[in-house]
Amino acid sequence: MSEHAPVSPDVAVEVSGVHHTFAGDVHALTGVDLTVRPGTIYGLLGPNGAGKTTLIRVLATLLRPDRGSVRVSGIDVLADPVAARFRIGLAGQFAAVDAFLTGRENVRMIGRLYGLSASEARRRTDEVLEGIGLGPDANRRVRTYSGGMQRRLDLAASLVGRPEVLFLDEPTTGVDPRNRAGLWELIERLVGDGTTVLLTTQYLEEADRLADLIGLIDHGHIVREGRADELKEGLGTTILRVVVDASQVSSATEALATLDGAPRALVDGDVLRIPAASGTDTLLDAVRVLDRVGVAIRDVSLITPTLDDVFLQLTGQPPTPAAGVDASADAAR
Repeated sequence: MSEHAPVSPDVAVEVSGVHHTFAGDVHALTGVDLTVRPGTIYGLLGPNGAGKTTLIRVLATLLRPDRGSVRVSGIDVLADPVAARFRIGLAGQFAAVDAFLTGRENVRMIGRLYGLSASEARRRTDEVLEGIGLGPDANRRVRTYSGGMQRRLDLAASLVGRPEVLFLDEPTTGVDPRNRAGLWELIERLVGDGTTVLLTTQYLEEADRLADLIGLIDHGHIVREGRADELKEGLGTTILRVVVDASQVSSATEALATLDGAPRALVDGDVLRIPAASGTDTLLDAVRVLDRVGVAIRDVSLITPTLDDVFLQLTGQPPTPAAGVDASADAAR
């Protein structure tokens, strides 16, 4: 990439009014606006079908939106996608690697496609494979790799060209907890060296740990944005958590709605949550109204708000890490 002069914009990623529709009536993006500052991590958090992957594809020049503007590293992605591609890296939900090549051959090939010389591609390949913990397995064919190893190899390939902006679409899905922590550390090191990262995730712990700024996307647009602590503070200082029998969730929800000033409870299976502005007074009132309607309480407590609570408050559903999805379903994400 040495022949491409670096661009140092005040904004690394700028998305304004982006819309995209599939098959005429599937509105995947409905007016997305977001800004990512250089050298930061932006976490895009949302349920399945919210538009996360569609937005990543637009940013990575793989999909052209119906309308709106997109700039990455100061480049108009829609007007000059080729120039943008030399400044970005992408690791998608599924490892895009050749199973019949070795790990080293896969990464070196991507390096050459980035325009690196043969010697630089070899050097960078060794560097990123060691950094991501695949050095000892670099000469094995990828078809012998585990799913988690293939995900790490895909990330290594996205890093070989030293991208200014890195797009990671659910980068740790299918990766075991130990290697997930290792990937988090790698991402943090990259940002420390100046790389800007935009990642999508359904792991709330991941967003809480990594992201400088979090955008919650639902139904194709950003519904809330802020730091993790700001988003949690928006729900108040305390959350009332009540666990009841699954058969009594509906009755419990209706009863808790009668509490003064309480919003409708957020339901995740047999767990109900509501902001508890009055702390223990809210807890005692909740116990009384539930007892009055005959709801048996299995557990009740006051907890500090988490990103799970923010997610439930804004989307009305719990975050569930995506399993495999078919191509048509993934296209609308």
